[in-house]
Amino acid sequence: MANAIRALSMDAVQQANSGHPGMPMGMAEVAVALWSRHLRHNPANPAWADRDRFVLSNGHGSMLLYSLLHLTGYALPVDELRNFRQLHSRTPGHPEVGVTPGVETTTGPLGQGLANAVGMALSEKILADRFNRDGFPVVDHFTWAFAGDGCLMEGISHEACSLAGTLRLSRLVVLYDDNGISIDGQVRHWFSDDTARRFQAYGWHVIPDVDGHDVEALDAAIAMARDWGSNGRDGVFAPTLIQCRTHIGKGSPNRVDSAKAHGEPLGKDEIAATRAAIGWPHAPFEVPADVYAAWDAREAGAAREETWQKLFEAYAAEHPAEAAEFERRMRGELPASFDDALEAALAEALAKGEAIATRKASQNALNHFGPAIPELVGGSADLTGSNLTDFKGAGALRADASFANARHINFGVREFGMSGILNGMALHGGFIPYGGTFLTFSDYARNALRMAALMKQRVVYVYTHDSIGLGEDGPTHQAVEQASSLRLIPNMDLWRPCDPVESVVAWSEAISRRDGPSSLLFSRQAVPFVTRSERQVDAIHRGGYVLRDAEEAAAVIIATGSEVGLALAARELLAADGIAVRIVSMPSTTVFDRQETAWKSVVLPEGLPRVAVEAGVSDFWWKYRCDAVVGIDAFGESAPAGALFQHFGFTAENVADTVREVLRRRAG
Repeated sequence: MANAIRALSMDAVQQANSGHPGMPMGMAEVAVALWSRHLRHNPANPAWADRDRFVLSNGHGSMLLYSLLHLTGYALPVDELRNFRQLHSRTPGHPEVGVTPGVETTTGPLGQGLANAVGMALSEKILADRFNRDGFPVVDHFTWAFAGDGCLMEGISHEACSLAGTLRLSRLVVLYDDNGISIDGQVRHWFSDDTARRFQAYGWHVIPDVDGHDVEALDAAIAMARDWGSNGRDGVFAPTLIQCRTHIGKGSPNRVDSAKAHGEPLGKDEIAATRAAIGWPHAPFEVPADVYAAWDAREAGAAREETWQKLFEAYAAEHPAEAAEFERRMRGELPASFDDALEAALAEALAKGEAIATRKASQNALNHFGPAIPELVGGSADLTGSNLTDFKGAGALRADASFANARHINFGVREFGMSGILNGMALHGGFIPYGGTFLTFSDYARNALRMAALMKQRVVYVYTHDSIGLGEDGPTHQAVEQASSLRLIPNMDLWRPCDPVESVVAWSEAISRRDGPSSLLFSRQAVPFVTRSERQVDAIHRGGYVLRDAEEAAAVIIATGSEVGLALAARELLAADGIAVRIVSMPSTTVFDRQETAWKSVVLPEGLPRVAVEAGVSDFWWKYRCDAVVGIDAFGESAPAGALFQHFGFTAENVADTVREVLRRRAG
């Protein structure tokens, strides 16, 4: 069974003339022990709600996972293995969720799979505490992750695994491929951590020094980890790390324990030598029938799901409301109460007409959406009081209490780890996760945001203190380039609302979006409330709309967030000179860009000069064929916000003067 993995992996990498054969060959017995003896899954239904989740954090070894999916009976025929790393194949270079049946998350950037696994295990724990009843463990699965030295070197592994230990996520088991080799060679020269003691310090259970090529020893270790996960170890519940001592490229006579086995094909001669060494006389991509039979998990998987389905039907008979709620959440459908919450949040914002910081407007919106949408769960990277990401009745998640009604997560100062965990929660299902920090610190989490967009996951990233309006904390904390940078991520929606009404709409759009993540940018400082018609309120969801118009408009001012109030003030100054301008509020350029051409032409008509205003870098705005941009192409300064806006030219007078200059140039 293990040699089938080795053969398929080295054959696929050789055929593609690229890839990573060493890890699949080294972890083959680990895969046999877990997948054939412990993993609860059904190849016929990769979306079964109570399946175990399997994460290949060391995703460069993707042929290990593709081999397992093919051998166990998923809809991944051998022709797809032959097409490894080819255009439009279902076997891309690194595993991609939504492309290959049975792949739970997209991995490759090392360490992020671990963070995703923590999010999945956290989801399992919250759902189990919320929905399980005596005699009805309808949420009863484990999260298993394979990880290598590279994953554990990455800083995100520290962030995520530390929190997992603190939260005692006992249904999480990580199998560590401890082979001592990375691309540059023997890791002892740059990675000498005592990994076992490190994880013990996190509060994990550790099973050290397991022979990674002894299936029986691995089986016993996994069984022990499963028992501890369900029953605790001496009364202590914690995640488990199994240290698997392996040899990279196992079976290859000349590449075993070599960095050359890591990321390049073995070559025809070495593959022939490997076949002889492991006793595998079969042709490339050929697996004997008896080996296929030994791996086939379809019958056992169907039986497991059928048993669970009968349990769930009995559960639904006794607890119909809970069963219906569980099924709704796992389908990703919003509750009927969402529409009422949106209506109430908008009504409150319109009635109050408050000039407040949009971060406070965000919290006001959460006070409506949070209680109405039980799957909306999130928190902050140690900035709850600044991000305002809690809401009325949001119980804090604590390890020594039930997670059933916990809605607020204190992630600690772990922006990257938080974002990877949120991605894992979305991937698991049953949640709309969100998390907050200062906008400038989105840079720490950048690759996790990119992964959420790549995976098309519904995650809400909340970023406050969105500009030089942050003030005295200075340029280290003042976001300048981040808004434009986030807009460049394909499939990432970015909202920068200007007042409480736009803030409500931004939240509602992020919550209801099912095909990708959203970044919500909010101000630290108070912003003016903007009056609107009912039609204008309805238009906010289009991302850009006409906020103020004039019959004979001479120019258009496009603004976002806190600069919308500035544009409105400049409009008044220009009107005093007899110059009429249109004001366009564009809270989401990404959403606006998806609108039909007719809408975009109405909002930004051809022929009218355009001036954009945003307290960030100016380069982004030239895409709208602006004649001028009032932006900031430098880092900020440490001073009160008012002084900074004056210093950098974010005044009504400067915006008005910029419009006048554009009109003079046009006229000349």
